[in-house]
Amino acid sequence: MPRPRLNRKINFNPDVTFYKPQGVPLRFLDIVDLTLEELEAIRLKNVENLNQIECAKKMMTSQSTFQRILTSAYNKISGALVNGKAIKIINK
Repeated sequence: MPRPRLNRKINFNPDVTFYKPQGVPLRFLDIVDLTLEELEAIRLKNVENLNQIECAKKMMTSQSTFQRILTSAYNKISGALVNGKAIKIINK
């Protein structure tokens, strides 16, 4: 039985929760789901310019877990941009 997921602290609620390539109808696009914790990791690291230790403390998680969340977010966003996919921010 897997260990239960801990709730991470998220201090950001986005107004916009969906992004898609311009000029392509949504019905032709694959959708990538980006979680709120992944978005928060991106925000803390890239927008707030905090180091990983500070980011992990703000999210109330370990540095290694923060790194895994950040890597997952980078992979999803990069794949969506390169392959022309839509990005949906989900509350999971």
